[in-house]
Amino acid sequence: MNKLVCSTFFLLGIACAQPVLAQSQVSIYGIVDTGVVYTTNANAAGNSALKMPGLTASFPSRIGFKGIEDLGGGLQALFVLESGFAVDSGAMGQGNRIFGRQSYVGLKNNYGTIMLGRQVNMTYLVAAKSDVMGPNIFSMSSIDAYIPNARSDNAIGYLGTFSGLTVGATYSFGRDTSATGGAGATGCAGEVAGNAKACRQVTGMLAYDSQSFGVSGSYDILYGNTGAANGLTSSDNTDQRITLNGYAMLGNTKIGLGVMDRKTRAAAAVNTDSDLYYIGASYPISVALVLDAQVARLNVKGSVNKSTLSVARLTYNLSKRTALYTSVGYMKNAGTAAIALDVGGSVGAGMNQFGVMTGVRHTF
Repeated sequence: MNKLVCSTFFLLGIACAQPVLAQSQVSIYGIVDTGVVYTTNANAAGNSALKMPGLTASFPSRIGFKGIEDLGGGLQALFVLESGFAVDSGAMGQGNRIFGRQSYVGLKNNYGTIMLGRQVNMTYLVAAKSDVMGPNIFSMSSIDAYIPNARSDNAIGYLGTFSGLTVGATYSFGRDTSATGGAGATGCAGEVAGNAKACRQVTGMLAYDSQSFGVSGSYDILYGNTGAANGLTSSDNTDQRITLNGYAMLGNTKIGLGVMDRKTRAAAAVNTDSDLYYIGASYPISVALVLDAQVARLNVKGSVNKSTLSVARLTYNLSKRTALYTSVGYMKNAGTAAIALDVGGSVGAGMNQFGVMTGVRHTF
């Protein structure tokens, strides 16, 4: 009798599992994007540089795997594993992580999505619709390298959309376990017994989108700990960013603008209070040809150091997956500011910089 009961339950389990398995799917996707960039005043001597960039082009290159499974009753399980890499050398990005761009598992229903693992946070997501240049090699990413690297290790995330209103938040127990990899890695692993604030991070977002316009805002605070980069060497040290963003559609043209207020409370030498403003437009000249342009300005309060970025990009779409593009940019540095025009590049202190990049992008 027991054998009969066990066999019956086993067969029922297989029968019930078949519809679920039939609705599971895993996909592979990615971007391969590179070209050649020329910049002036790439060092203190005023020499120019001609190179193939490693960090980004019009978009950072990546390969990813994502899956979703229908669990019934409107509930879905999901995962994302996404690896960034440099096309010029084949090296892995984000501090040499295998899945440095994203690595999380979660559950989703009509009330939103809960995610666990390394994930982009709300500072990354909030300006996606208003920042027309995105992570272009000449963009706001040059002024504040955190913007395209706003990811959190050891994080719990939530994202939900309700009739045009989007709410999101992340909470990280240890925001960055890597100490190598430039702006994307700051050596603050956290999860320290007896110190709940060590390397914690909290981000939040509220956004509203309609067919003709959208507005959004975000809050982001990082706590430090011993050995962390950027002067955040104590859990009492913080790096806070607050943003307000918006966009409007004027026919087929998108106008986007915003401001990011940043306050760093760390070692005295790196305390900062600054505002980053931007305004841009994206205009489709034809079905295949798109012109994007943007001006951004960093104002460091109480300092003569100011930096203003002007950039334009022309993209010709050969197909839905392949595009050619050319970006032209100019960075004006006042005082002793030394913000390079190109992401990952260099410039002499107080020097202005002109640059141009031409490349090809393929998505799959």
